[in-house]
Amino acid sequence: MKKAKIYIPHKSAMQSGLGKSNKWVLEFETNNPTTNPLMGWESSNDTYSELKLEFSTKELAINYAKKKKIDYEIIEPKKRKTVKKSYSDNFLG
Repeated sequence: MKKAKIYIPHKSAMQSGLGKSNKWVLEFETNNPTTNPLMGWESSNDTYSELKLEFSTKELAINYAKKKKIDYEIIEPKKRKTVKKSYSDNFLG
């Protein structure tokens, strides 16, 4: 069966908040991508590469992959570092 990766997608540059950033995605890896000679786009005749499945938890995504006998790789999200600053820090130093 195909190999897939399970991850939480990054927010786009147009998003400032963290809403809807808790979905886990199971996405199949593209096999043998080729370049379209006419337009120069990357293309593939593998339709699995177009498929993205969303799950509410990581466990549901793993259970789905195991039930369908899909080889998978889990990419854990990196923790965000927040620095607490006060308004007065703008005027110090």
